[in-house]
Amino acid sequence: MKIQLKHKDSGLLKEPKIGFSWTTLFFGLFVPLFRGDIKWAVISFVFSIVTLGLFWLIFPFIYNKIYIKSLLKEGFIPANDESRKILLEKGWIKN
Repeated sequence: MKIQLKHKDSGLLKEPKIGFSWTTLFFGLFVPLFRGDIKWAVISFVFSIVTLGLFWLIFPFIYNKIYIKSLLKEGFIPANDESRKILLEKGWIKN
C-alpha cells in the first residue's frame, strides 16, 4: 500500500510504501542510500556488522515506517485524504 506525501514548501511529491519493505530485504543497505537516508544507511551498516547480518532479517519490517516518519519530520504532509486517513489510523500524525 502506498501513500502520497507532499512537501509543504517545495511541493515535492513522494509515494512511500507502508508495511514490509521487500526492496530492503533484497537490496539492504542500498535502499536507504538511494532514498538519501544516509543516517539509516550508516546505522544499518553498523548493526549488520555487529549482528553478523541478522539485522537484515529484521530491518525490512521497520524501515518503511522509519522512512515515512522521517519524511513527516522534514515537512512532508499527506497529499490527499486517503493518505491522511491511513497516517491517522497508524497514529503517525495527529489531526
